[in-house]
Parts: sequence; C-alpha cells; structure tokens
Amino acid sequence: MSDNNGDRPAKRIFIIGLDGATFDVLFPMMDDGLMPNLRHLMETGASGILNSTAPPITPAAWTTFMTGMGPGKHGVIDFEHYDPKTNTLSFNSTFEIKEKTIWQMLSENGFTIGSIHLPMTYPPQPVNGFVVSGFETPSIDAEFTYPRELKEIILKEIPDYSYSTNWQRGILGGRSKFDENLEYIKRSFHQGVKLARIGIEHYHPDVMMVLFKLVDNIQHKCWKFLTPEGAKKYPTQRRMVNSCFAELDKCIGQLLDLTHENEAAVLIMSDHGHGSLDGRAQPNLLLKRWGYLQFTSNVSQAKTRIKHIISRMTRKKASRFSQPSTGIEADLAVDWSKTRACVMHAGMYGFLYINLKGRQPMGIVEPSEYEALRDELINKFLSARDEKFGKQIFEKVVKPEELYNCKRDSNPNMPDLMLIPGEGLAVIRKIRGTDSVKWALNGRLGGTHRIEGIFVANGPRIKPGFKINANIADITPTLLAMLGLAVPVDMEGKALIEMFEPQLEVRYEPPEKYQPAQVPEEVFSEEDQRLLTERLSDLGYLE
Repeated sequence: MSDNNGDRPAKRIFIIGLDGATFDVLFPMMDDGLMPNLRHLMETGASGILNSTAPPITPAAWTTFMTGMGPGKHGVIDFEHYDPKTNTLSFNSTFEIKEKTIWQMLSENGFTIGSIHLPMTYPPQPVNGFVVSGFETPSIDAEFTYPRELKEIILKEIPDYSYSTNWQRGILGGRSKFDENLEYIKRSFHQGVKLARIGIEHYHPDVMMVLFKLVDNIQHKCWKFLTPEGAKKYPTQRRMVNSCFAELDKCIGQLLDLTHENEAAVLIMSDHGHGSLDGRAQPNLLLKRWGYLQFTSNVSQAKTRIKHIISRMTRKKASRFSQPSTGIEADLAVDWSKTRACVMHAGMYGFLYINLKGRQPMGIVEPSEYEALRDELINKFLSARDEKFGKQIFEKVVKPEELYNCKRDSNPNMPDLMLIPGEGLAVIRKIRGTDSVKWALNGRLGGTHRIEGIFVANGPRIKPGFKINANIADITPTLLAMLGLAVPVDMEGKALIEMFEPQLEVRYEPPEKYQPAQVPEEVFSEEDQRLLTERLSDLGYLE
C-alpha cells in the first residue's frame, strides 16, 4: 500500500542506520572530502544531534527507536536480562519487547515494510513485508528472515553472506590482520546495499531501513586512529580507517539512487554516539571491598580468573549460560548466602540487584531493609573515587523507576539500581586486579558510547539547513505523522514537526493494549549462546 493519505510529505521513506555514528568523526571526514553524499544530504536537508537512551547501548536504543518508548516501557536495557526469581541471565530477543514496534504498526495499517540488520529483530516476527534480522542473529544457519523463503534468495544472490562481526587478531597482535578486518567491514557495507536491492525487487516496501552495524565496530576498535593525536601518530592506519568511511559514503550514494527511483524521503540516524574509552569501572570490586559482596573463597575466585585467562588465550569463549548454575558464576564465584548486592550485568551502566529475600532463590536482605539499603548504596557509589586520579567514578546512581517514570510492579526484572559512570568510562561486572577503575594503557585506547548520536532528514517539505536536537524516541512518532497515521497518545517520543514546511500535522489516538507473543521454551540454543557470547565479548559488552 502506498496511499494512506494524499497529503503526506513522501510516498516512501528510506531509513539508513549508522550504528554508533558521531559527528565528531563524520564532520572531519566530510571536511576532508571523503563523504560527499552525506554532506549533500545535510546541506540540503535537516540535521542535528539525536540523543540516545539511558543507557546509550545498542539494544535499548534501537528498541526505543522502534517503539517510540523508553526502556521503562519496552523493557530492554541491555543485550542480556537477569531473572531474579531464578538467578539466571539470558540474551534478549524480540520476545522481550513489551511494546508494539513501528514495523508492526505500519503493517497493521497496510504499509509494506522492510528491515535489514536492525538489532533486536531476532527471531523475526511476521510483518507485511520482510525482515532480515540483526546483530543478535546467531549464524546463517538460523532462521534469520521473514518470510523464511527470503533466506534462500539471499544465500543464492550473496553466496558469501555473513553475520560475523568479530575483529580478527593476528599472532603478533591486531596490526597483522588490520587490513583484513577493514576490508571485511567494507564488504559488509556493500552487502547492505545488495540486501536493499533484493528487498526492493521482491517486496517494493513503502518504508525500508538498512542498518550498517560495523560503523560501531570501527570506532570501538580504531578510536585511537580517529583522534587528532592518533592521526599524527598513526598516519597509515588513519588513512586505512578513512577509506572505510569513504566506502560507507559510496554505499550511501548507491542507496540514494534507489530512493530517487522510488520517490522516497531519506532519514539517516544512529543509536548513540562514540568517544574514547578511557577506563572500565569495577563496581563489584567496590561491593566486595565494602562487604556487600562475598566470594565462596579466594581460591574459587582465582580458579574463575584462570579459566577466563585460558579462554582469552585460546579464543574459546564458553557461553556464560552453559553452566548448570546459569548465572554470574561464570565470572565471579559468588557466595549468595553472604551477599547483599551484586552487579549482575553491565552494558555501559552497571545493573545492580539486591539479594532480596523472597525474590532471589538465596535472598538474605529483608524486604523491610530494601529501600534503606538502596539509599545507602547510592551514597556509597556516589562518593567512590578511583585510586589513581582521585576522580569521581559514578556520575549518577539512580533508581530505574525514577529514571524511566515507571512502576516496579510492571517491571519485576528491572535492576534495583543503575550505576552511571563518568564520561569515558564503561562499567564491567568482572573483577580484574585491585583498582576500582582499570584505566586504558598507553596505545590501547579504544572507543565507547556517548549519548549524542546523529540525525539527518532529506526529502519533500523538509527544511534545508534546519538544525535539530531530538531524542531517538522521536523518530517513530515522526514516521507515523509523515505517513498520515495517528500517533498513540502514550508514546514517549514526539513528532519532529518543526523540520517540515508547512509544519507537519499530527493526529493522536488512544493507546492499544499490546500483548507480546508467547516466549518459546528455547530461543537461543547452547551453540547460539556461545556464538553470541563471543561476538559481544569481542566488543567488550559482556565484561
């Protein structure tokens, strides 16, 4: 369907996702003449900062984009989630999303959609159109498309189709494989264009999105080459990284050719920005130091550490979910009978759970002590300073229900506290060494996420040169309004009406109660979990 409203700004909408993109990198690339297509779109359209979610991490942010709701509503804050009742960790999938997505909304209104490589779309759910699932797809052996027959078409037309994102390391370190890694990233960009052509040819979507995931990976692995200092110190590597962004721009140009053929408006967006990773905060070390977290014995913890070192040396990352105890024990030998609080997982922020009696299997904290203990821990973490520089480690420590303006009753698996580190720091749940912050060593500067992502819009009625400062939750209501559809009144994002001339009109409708699909007994097999653990660990997400 193409004609829901004759007065809508565009017949079709084409969305290009640049995972983790930041203007801090893209502006210098454009200034050097490496990204003329992106520059043209910005000069002739609207652009600005697109603020991410809290936390600014892939699954939370892209799910917020898809739903127009924050994590307190859609339920996804990290790649994995913790179930206090069973003391287990699991990977998130489409079954954890508690709100309707833009793909479902558009499908129900008769629009044909296409989604390519967007995270939090595995396993693919039925839509009017097609889905090629994203980052959390275990392998090409999985059913990664809807409809299922699209998989056969893709593998026939792209015989070397790959989901792999792992950064290969040579025997002498990363440099011996550096060129090979960057060439793989370039091929992945062109693979995205091929998938777009396949999708258009077979489904003729009204709204389609292509995500370039490995933009994020370049910045995680190559940040030191992207800084002004790094460009002077490593000119060869900087030129090689620049060539990746130049190739990305060529692919953007090829996608623009497709949009011109289909009379589409173009939106370019990222889920978060990027900056330097200066160090990793270790809140579980602090909890142990303060007496809230206990190990079964120092010997047990040493054995756990040795297993980790052997794993890294042999590149055999066992799944954290493959043990009978299925929990944090893969990383920390926790004595739950003496532990009051623990950071169970970390994705930019630390997600802390109190070991609450009646909730966790071995809970010891009385419910009557719960609030007092939360407040006590907030004060402790806010006053914590690192040993090397004396800097405050955590910028904020918040209660999720206050941050997201939601109720704990409707979010029983939500952490009890969220630990938000200072800029340049990421939180890990493992304990390595004796310092509360593991600072990056000289020459090993990596990249990590920032709140400030990017947004560019170009097409009919969009004001040239208009500057915008928006939130990622604003994109879905904007898409609905652009297509002449009503926006649910409870949607947390707001349509970006000011970037249109004349201003976009927005209609609202009462919210519908959404019933997520029943979660199957097994979404990810043990082998799937192993593959995902390796992929995410490679980027530092499961530390």
